[in-house]
Amino acid sequence: MTEARQFDLRSDTVTVPTSKMWSAMTGAKLGDDVYGEDPTVTELESLGASMLGKECGLFLPSGTMGNQASVMAHTSRGDEVIVDADSHIFYYEAGGLALLSGVQPRTISSDGGIMDPDRVRAAVRPDNLHCPRTALLCLENTHNRAGGRVVPVAVMDALMEVALDAGIPVHVDGARIFNAATALGVPAARLVEKADSVMFCLSKGLSAPIGSVVVGSEEFIARARRSRKVLGGGMRQAGVIAAAGIVALEEMTGRLEEDHKMASRLVEELAGTPGIALDPGTVETNMVMLHIEHAGLTAQGVVDALRRKGVLAHAPGPSTIRLVTHKDLSMEDVLQAARLIREVMTESCDPGRSSLRR
Repeated sequence: MTEARQFDLRSDTVTVPTSKMWSAMTGAKLGDDVYGEDPTVTELESLGASMLGKECGLFLPSGTMGNQASVMAHTSRGDEVIVDADSHIFYYEAGGLALLSGVQPRTISSDGGIMDPDRVRAAVRPDNLHCPRTALLCLENTHNRAGGRVVPVAVMDALMEVALDAGIPVHVDGARIFNAATALGVPAARLVEKADSVMFCLSKGLSAPIGSVVVGSEEFIARARRSRKVLGGGMRQAGVIAAAGIVALEEMTGRLEEDHKMASRLVEELAGTPGIALDPGTVETNMVMLHIEHAGLTAQGVVDALRRKGVLAHAPGPSTIRLVTHKDLSMEDVLQAARLIREVMTESCDPGRSSLRR
């Protein structure tokens, strides 16, 4: 019996390696990376640094570890870090800022993931014995909780100028920085030109199975390497996974526009669906945020109903559903998923049906 087709739109983290990645992994030259002797890891780190316009790179198992190792390398215990209140580094990393670095987050609100330079400037602490030292500004591009929104080049520049004027470094959570660069039509290096460190993921839209890279100056990476060791991120023959990351950077960054087109088409297909509010103007990359606007329905209830139809989605909030397009979906898959979403919402908004009501 043939298994029913599933359309997995929960995240681009569900992507599987390409055939070229598998080949590269099986043929990778290996060494002990903790001793600095894995040539494939070294090649990946160098390539990542070059593509982001930085001196050096550091390969880590995950983006969360990359962010946290970077904060540890930039700060001292008791410092304060300025972050967006909805940023991944604050919202989704299990309190790592306080737990691992002993720093105090100073959260400021953003407008759809775009921080206001004036608010950031106002959040920088004066030199006062009674206050923590403002030690770091963290930015995020694209912005996860804002639905993959892109921070424009001019805003990135303005935010970094604020930090430069204040004498504090900038770390960019660029988990999907290549999506941002694709949407803006600029090299990724241009977006982070004045940043002191950048983390980007290989295992999301770029489809590698594991790993992220942090890039920055040689001095910074030396400190981050120590932080990685403290966090247990020192790997041995890591070239077996770094090889897939090289393929990801060389071949997968150039196809992200396809994911963006699928997301745009998904919005078009879902326009006018009962019980759903969505703003096409906020869909800039590969994420679509649906807002459930029907009395008695919850996002999780709709997600559960969609799963029964073969569509996998994610509910980041009580009335919000996130859909993410990626290379393991085709445009036809997106059209089929949209049809099933419309079907579920039409049924659930029918007064004669109450299975999704709470």
